[in-house]
Amino acid sequence: MHPHDQTIFALSSGRLPSAIAIVRLSGSHAGAALQALAGRLPTPRMATRALLRDSEGEPIDDAVVLWFPGPASATGENVAELHVHGSRAVLAAVFATLSALPDLRAAEPGEFTRRAFENGKIDLTEAEGLDDLIHADTDRQRRQALRQLNGLLGDKARNWRRQIIEASALIEAGIDFADEGDVPEELIAPAIARIEILLQEIEASLSARGRSERLRDGLTVVIAGPPNAGKSTLMNQLARREVAIVSPYAGTTRDVIEVQLDLDGYPVMVIDTAGIRDTDDPIEQEGVRRARARAGDADLVLWLSEDGSLGIDQQGEVPIWIVRNKIDLVERGNDPEAAGPSFRISAKQGDGISVLINALVGFAREYFATNEAGLITRERQRKLLDETAIALRRSIDAVARGEELAAEELRVAAFALGKLLGRVDVEDLLDVIFREFCIGK
Repeated sequence: MHPHDQTIFALSSGRLPSAIAIVRLSGSHAGAALQALAGRLPTPRMATRALLRDSEGEPIDDAVVLWFPGPASATGENVAELHVHGSRAVLAAVFATLSALPDLRAAEPGEFTRRAFENGKIDLTEAEGLDDLIHADTDRQRRQALRQLNGLLGDKARNWRRQIIEASALIEAGIDFADEGDVPEELIAPAIARIEILLQEIEASLSARGRSERLRDGLTVVIAGPPNAGKSTLMNQLARREVAIVSPYAGTTRDVIEVQLDLDGYPVMVIDTAGIRDTDDPIEQEGVRRARARAGDADLVLWLSEDGSLGIDQQGEVPIWIVRNKIDLVERGNDPEAAGPSFRISAKQGDGISVLINALVGFAREYFATNEAGLITRERQRKLLDETAIALRRSIDAVARGEELAAEELRVAAFALGKLLGRVDVEDLLDVIFREFCIGK
């Protein structure tokens, strides 16, 4: 029997124990399984109280059950849900009863969503949006994932693909009627005009420079500076908990320490690095090397020192904010001139921390402001839209050399958008995407 012909089941709610646990079933035998446990099939899409029993007729739990006949269900198949009390003993009894039924098996990670995709309930961009929504840590990530789940990119891509196919049909009609004088030009000219407009739209989406993609992972802010500047103390202040060891001895931090923060809904990865100095200790040398490398890859560097001096080379286009620490201990003086913003704080006492945090929130808000609602959230999507745009440009250039060449490039563009939606040639990709989901989703 093909795996997709089997009915699957899994816990679809949170970890146990819990007040309520939801067990979901999907497949052709879901109705028979529900009837075996509850004694009857309830009215479709209506929550119904039922006493669940095992194969020996012994009561398992007083539960609420739901029945969703396919194709009007989340997966497009017959779906049943068991809302039971969330104890380990109850779930163990439910799973044992389901496992003993013929043609039922435990679901694999992401299998419910994959079946929804394969049955045309969602496209691949919406499946990716669902995965992002499940893993969203901040409100901004949640909003972006929900837009993707609701078809932000998928609807656009379907419309673009439809227009490409229509333009291709016009050009191929022109080829068919090439013997009828002016007919080809009357067909090809509007087709090319439509392609040029489409190309502008897709290039505008690509020009967002990947910041919507970055919203999934967050901004990277590196705290750098000389030893004993208070980097780990500042890290703990920003995280509001002790995530880094604080010590008066130089070289305490040998490796990078990362913590994910939610700053006004924006995800920010703050990284504490080893103190940057010349040293003969090979382990500390490696820490300094890693610190410089992470600073070079960051979106923002906070250079922490007691005197406000900058002891690091400008990292290309990476902005550097000078943060003068220990203002409660060190005499105030004139801060050195800095290319970017500068701050005075006491990481130990908390003075000036709120000002620094507000500045970080403003930096994140400005960084994502123009691209928060961007269409592209994954590198896979960007790559396929790039392929589409390249094929559209080639089709425009190819018209002068022959309509057949232009039509072929349009087929390439339509195929790339089909891959984006998951409708053509993506079988190998599906295993990679859906195994990232949790079991029961």
